[in-house]
Amino acid sequence: MFQFPSRICLRCLSIPRAPRPIPLRPVSILKSKSRAFHKSRQTLASFAPPPPESLPKASPPRIYTRTRRWTRRLVYTAIGIGALYGLDREFYDSSFLRSIRTFALGLIVASDYKINFRANPPFAESIEALHARNAQRLFELLRTNGGLYLKIGQAIAMQSAILPPEFQKMFQSMFDDAPQNSWKDVEKVIREDFGKSPEEVFGVSFAGDPKLGLMERKARASASVAQVHWARLADGQEVAVKIQKREIAQQVGWDLWTFKVVTWIYTKIFDIPLYSLVPYITERLLLETDFENEADNSERMAAFVANEPRLRGRVYIPKVYRELSSKRVMTAEWIEGVRLWDKETLTRPWEGPKKQGSPGCKGASLDAPSPEEVQKALHDHPLDERLKPERDWWKGKDGMGGLGVSLKDVMTTMVDLFSAQMFLWGSVHADPHPGNIFIRRLPSGKPELVLIDHGLYIQMKPEFRHQYSLFWKSLMTFDNKTLGEIVKGWGINNADIFASATLMRPYAGGDHTTSEELSKLSKKERDKRHYEMQQKMRKGIREILGDEKKWPQELIFIGRNLRIVQGNNQFLGSPVNRIRITGYWASRSLVDSPDLSFSEKLKNYGRHIIFNLVLLSSDAVFYGSKVRQFFGMGGGMEDEIENQMRHMAKDFGVELQHGVFDG
Repeated sequence: MFQFPSRICLRCLSIPRAPRPIPLRPVSILKSKSRAFHKSRQTLASFAPPPPESLPKASPPRIYTRTRRWTRRLVYTAIGIGALYGLDREFYDSSFLRSIRTFALGLIVASDYKINFRANPPFAESIEALHARNAQRLFELLRTNGGLYLKIGQAIAMQSAILPPEFQKMFQSMFDDAPQNSWKDVEKVIREDFGKSPEEVFGVSFAGDPKLGLMERKARASASVAQVHWARLADGQEVAVKIQKREIAQQVGWDLWTFKVVTWIYTKIFDIPLYSLVPYITERLLLETDFENEADNSERMAAFVANEPRLRGRVYIPKVYRELSSKRVMTAEWIEGVRLWDKETLTRPWEGPKKQGSPGCKGASLDAPSPEEVQKALHDHPLDERLKPERDWWKGKDGMGGLGVSLKDVMTTMVDLFSAQMFLWGSVHADPHPGNIFIRRLPSGKPELVLIDHGLYIQMKPEFRHQYSLFWKSLMTFDNKTLGEIVKGWGINNADIFASATLMRPYAGGDHTTSEELSKLSKKERDKRHYEMQQKMRKGIREILGDEKKWPQELIFIGRNLRIVQGNNQFLGSPVNRIRITGYWASRSLVDSPDLSFSEKLKNYGRHIIFNLVLLSSDAVFYGSKVRQFFGMGGGMEDEIENQMRHMAKDFGVELQHGVFDG
């Protein structure tokens, strides 16, 4: 093996060396290599491509037509959806998206009930589980869509006691304050309606100019369709500026159309005659977004109260400022008072000066805020200022005082007011929940009831109002013949059920056809019975709405009013005999009604005297319940009625779990 030497001399490296000679090979070897070379060339020649003219005609390239077509469709669809979403959000306040969301959920819920509402649901653990998941779906839809959907949700919540328990639990928070719009949106509505800035319209300054009025840019309250801002005009009058949320004008048409379509679908699927009621309901809801209509209702009710000696001085309707109001803005007198739901503050001892009422009672002027505090609030909290004085001096130094009024007086005034609306005036406030009722203390120590939010009213024709008065009077005297004639004229096939729903207690004077019918239900396992009972409930609804053309649609909102008033009385501990007071007004209105002839009034007066004797039996029941309540053996008359209704309702598959305003 060749190895390099370990040492090489520099001299050796520098000596030029001759190239090594190439050895000559024999001729035979050269010939053999030449033959091999020619052979390899022949082999390679066989792999050479053929000439073009010898090849067949080329086939066209393959094109994936369906793939390209569907790809284009997907791209165009995505672009279209994106553009539609942007336009809907920018110009229609997501009205189209809300409708699509509603239709999708309506289809899901309808399919779910159609498939699973049976004794043994195939895709649910039980009927209760079916109700729970659909209640969750509906609740999330109403909260997500907001606006008029919240108003519909509140209407459902008011009647949630006749819904399955799963719906009752879910809708307890429907009366929480809705999110409020920014001041930018509020300012835009005012400019669109008045053509001026808020400063010009109301004469206010946001810089604290003492010559001008004040206005808070953060709402004091926010509801489903509007929010309320406090303001003090330059003349010192404090007002509540109710401003419709900017998006409502765009959304209301879509929302009501969606409501109509979904109701029509459910009417067809579940065979319940609800769609005929939709036009009347949507008309009322649409009027509720018209603040000029609300101002009309408010002024009409103020005139009624002022002309009724039995209510004058006990009920107060805030003044409306027409020059500062429009279709979407209503300015009314600011009310200082205690909400009806604050039972403790209503009943705690009065710690203010004797023979002095609470702030603002009888429309008295309110003390002005301190200029120093105004400047400080404007400087420290711009856009979030709180300028209205607290005015809680009447609570005492420790802040533990109250109005010191009688709950019995409060509820007597309330039942008197709404009974007069139904039986005497025929103009009924259909949303008298505790948030719309303030209580103030008069110098005499008596309560003054302030009614606000007059957007939702129903007007009763004189003929129907007289029939309804006679209907209530017949309920109290068990006059089944008259009762049957009246409800038959209204297209109702089952007088017992409707009488119980009106009284908010089981009607004991009928022919008991309902109880006898319910006793025929089978005694099978629990799920089977639960299903049968709820089927019976659907049948009961169809019997009440027997003839849709004859059925007085005003009864929808009258029933709502009765239910809310009943809930108010129950919440305050049943201090009054609500049924007796309502029955008294029903009978008395047939004497006092201005559209009856003198002979009719005289005849009805004699009957009214006899009717008062009948009411003594109702008093006996009421005071019996008060005695049991005093000894801790019951919660009051309304609680006992609720328990009776709960037992009756179970036969219809309905679980009455709580009062109207629990939660």
